Formats: sequence, C-alpha cells, structure tokens
Amino acid sequence: MGGDSVLLAETQQGLTERLSAVNRRFGRALGIGCHPPGPLAPFAAAWTHSEFREERLEAQPESFDLAVSVLALHAVDDVPGALIQIRRALKPDGLLLAALFGGETLRELRDAFAAGESETTGGASPRVAPLADVRDLGALLQRAGFALPVADVERTTVRYREFATLVSDLRALGETNALAERSRRFLRRDVLAAALARYGLRHAEPDGRLRATFDIVYLAGWAPHEGQQKPLRPGSARARLADALGTAERPAGDKAEPI
Repeated sequence: MGGDSVLLAETQQGLTERLSAVNRRFGRALGIGCHPPGPLAPFAAAWTHSEFREERLEAQPESFDLAVSVLALHAVDDVPGALIQIRRALKPDGLLLAALFGGETLRELRDAFAAGESETTGGASPRVAPLADVRDLGALLQRAGFALPVADVERTTVRYREFATLVSDLRALGETNALAERSRRFLRRDVLAAALARYGLRHAEPDGRLRATFDIVYLAGWAPHEGQQKPLRPGSARARLADALGTAERPAGDKAEPI
C-alpha cells in the first residue's frame, strides 16, 4: 500500500472512530471533496457529494444532517467562508466532521527546498503551502458559528525509500503545488540536487529512508440548535471544587504566607 493510501485510510478511520462515538443515526449526509467517505458511508441513509468550486459549495441551506470532508478543506482559499457555507448547509443540530492537513505537515520538504534553493539561487520561492495549526482551526469553527466545537491533531510520519515515491504519493493525493506565487519555471537540476542533499542530511533515518511528517487535524462542530447543551451561568454551581478536591477553600484575596 502506498503512502497516499495509508494516509487516506488512516484519515477515514480517524473520522469513523469519532463518528462512532455519536449516538445518532443520520439521514442525509454531504460528502465534501474528491475523496469518498469510505467506511463512513453506513452512518447515513443517503449521501450527496459536492465540492467547493470557485470557493462556493453547491448545497442547499439546511438540507443535511451530517457533513464530512476528507482531506479537502486545507486546499480552500477561504477556510472561514467555507466553514460558514457548510454550517448553512446543515440542518439545526447537524454535525460537521472534517479532516485536513495542518500544523507541520511536510516540514521536511519545506526545509529541504528552502535550503537547497537558497544555496543555489540566493533566494527561495514558495513550494509548500502554509497550513493552519489546530488552535487556529478550532477558533475558525467558533467564528463560523458552530456550537460545541472540537479540534484535535494526530501526527503520522511516513518513511520513504526514495524521494520520487513521496512526490508520487503527493500527486496521487492531489497535493501538488497550487500556490499562486509559486515559480512558473521548471525546477533546475542543481536546485533539486541541493534539496535532496539537504533532505538526506537533515531528515533521513539511519537506513537512508526519508521522513515525511503529516499532521492531520480533525474538526467537529454542530449547527446551533436550542436543545443543545449550554454552559451554566457563572456562580450557578451547586457543588464546590474544594469539596471535590478535598482541600480547604481560601478567598482569592488571601495571600500565601512567606516561606
């Protein structure tokens, strides 16, 4: 199994585990992106597939109970806008589950090309797209109006026998360089040679295999509904934390005695 298949299967499994924890059977589900939901399919009675075309999601408002995106949202230019569109496509109390690349994904490749190009040309062009970290993506869920937002990240390190296999896997996943500011010239041989030398020097195992890091960020959020859990008002608690911890409660204004 190639690295692309491993990453896709791992992502689908991660989403399946998270959806299995939800005690609900969904009716209409929306699959977003080019990757199929795979093992997620049995969780909904019917599936509709759509993609963002020119930053627009083709989906009617409040039409779906569940929306799933498998390795697609990181390629959208306007992620906050995309999340808002997904929320609008969900019925009240509908669930979004998404997995996307973020964090330090392909940090080794980014470092190798930046160093190799700087050494040979005196500058560097963008070759690996910047990716959001898990905290930023969690904040975007809230900004888009999702209730009960959750964001977490899982890191996978794939080890390749040769650089060409990594490139092949990225192409199979549709993860080639799509940056508008990327260099339009063919990659020079001396730049590639310098990048490969850097990769092998800094990011190789003792047996020569090349490491490639993939941070997969998982997002979950619910379209708002009046029946959802809500935080209690400050001061409305009926039990004291000090009692639960078995300690003595001290007023906030008290100062600790000097030692």
